Amino acid sequence: MSLGMVAAVGAGGALGAVTRYAVAQFVGAGIFGIAGPLATLIVNIAGSMMMGALAGGMAAGMVLPEAWRGFVAVGFLGALTTFSSFALDTGQLAARQGMAMTALYVGLSVCLSLAAFFASQAIAAHLVARMPG
Repeated sequence: MSLGMVAAVGAGGALGAVTRYAVAQFVGAGIFGIAGPLATLIVNIAGSMMMGALAGGMAAGMVLPEAWRGFVAVGFLGALTTFSSFALDTGQLAARQGMAMTALYVGLSVCLSLAAFFASQAIAAHLVARMPG
């Protein structure tokens, strides 16, 4: 574990956490009626899409230095999309809004995040494979 790698992951994590906070401040309560779930849904879908694009590009031969992978995948996306926040929001929804709204939130989170991951992975792999060189 190098100091450069630790710095890259830390810098990415700081940026991801600040981005997550900014999204939560911008979105507010949204359709779920309490602060948290909509912002978590948005960052989980966006983060899954970004992770899919990164994975697809790398699978197709895109070369990304280890420090950049640490910055983006472990740091930024790790801090941006956290399952612990999802679990907390799910518990709060269950307590405050009931099981129907909780099921909607869980279903949207899982299905849309996975769809975003697989779609962006395929697109990135296709685009990188078509690059000259």
